[in-house]
Amino acid sequence: MYGKAFAPEYQGALTTLSVNASLTDVLAAGTEQLRAAEQAGEHGEAARSGLAVAEAHRRLGQVADAERAWKASYRSARSAGDGAAMAWALWSGGTLARQRGAFRLAFRLLQLAADLGEHAGDVVVRGYSLAGLAETGRIQGDYDAVHRLHEQLLAEARRRGEARHTVWALEGIAQIHRNTGSYDTAYALFEEAADIAARAEDRRGHAWALRGLADVVSVRDGDTERALALLSEAEATCREMRLTSALAYNHKMRGNVLYRAGRYAEALDRYEEALAEFRAMGEPRGEALSRLGRAKALARLGRDRAGTAAELADLADVMDRIGLRHARAMVTEAQREFCPGETTAVALETAGAETAGAETVGAETVGAGTAGAGTAGVR
Repeated sequence: MYGKAFAPEYQGALTTLSVNASLTDVLAAGTEQLRAAEQAGEHGEAARSGLAVAEAHRRLGQVADAERAWKASYRSARSAGDGAAMAWALWSGGTLARQRGAFRLAFRLLQLAADLGEHAGDVVVRGYSLAGLAETGRIQGDYDAVHRLHEQLLAEARRRGEARHTVWALEGIAQIHRNTGSYDTAYALFEEAADIAARAEDRRGHAWALRGLADVVSVRDGDTERALALLSEAEATCREMRLTSALAYNHKMRGNVLYRAGRYAEALDRYEEALAEFRAMGEPRGEALSRLGRAKALARLGRDRAGTAAELADLADVMDRIGLRHARAMVTEAQREFCPGETTAVALETAGAETAGAETVGAETVGAGTAGAGTAGVR
């Protein structure tokens, strides 16, 4: 039995904020409380209200502001001698680094947060940080290394009845199954996540689950209209809560659905929309994926082969540099489809191999100490 979802990153005087509070409201409340704490010289409260400010900025796609806010939160926590608050600030910084495509930094900050959280006796931030490490590895496509950690965190979240964390873990495992071709399993997991999120009033988690369902419905069933309807439902939530990143990924997925349906001009429009959104928030992973979709749509609409080949070659370099293994394999597949004569043997051999900047998240790095962590990360 799951209780109502809550947001433990809203702390101190902000604990009354709902998990579904608009990010603009969170930012306003957090900024007001932060100023009051700073004026009163209350370093601990400044650290905790600053965390909410950092997370609101991050989720709104305001990267520079988020960077300043999590660092300020960490400094305040250090001044207060509050190890748990320091760990939360590092978690926020690591999550931001992942969002920016800085995976090495993300691993480093999240591991520090997990260790510090354990030392401070805060199982919640410890669990969030472990989940952040798992999600970072999953986004890179290092499924073998992080699947077990996802499962461990899911089991712990189920035991504790923590709806929000259960939803996160289910969606992560579902995405692994979807990307490895196990569509029925992926659908069942996304469906369970959507159901739990709806009953626990976790609107953010529900929106992400609907996006996952739309993807599977499109690729497995070819049901374009149902997929688009699911995305429209999720988009309404994203707009209401000001979930900037989630909205951009929704638009990118809408492009995918339309592309699979052969509606290439419509798909191109959605890819262009998503690309502009990702560029505005400085999110290189979403930008690269949108560029890939756009390149494929343009090729279908008659773009010259040389232009397609050049962009795909550049995207291959980008995926390698960021460290996105699954996405790199998608680029190679597109090269084979649209310009097979220009796909080099080297590119074929290296596709799916260890990429530049990628790091392994194995049991020796983050597996120890997961028992009792109890929580999973959030977007």
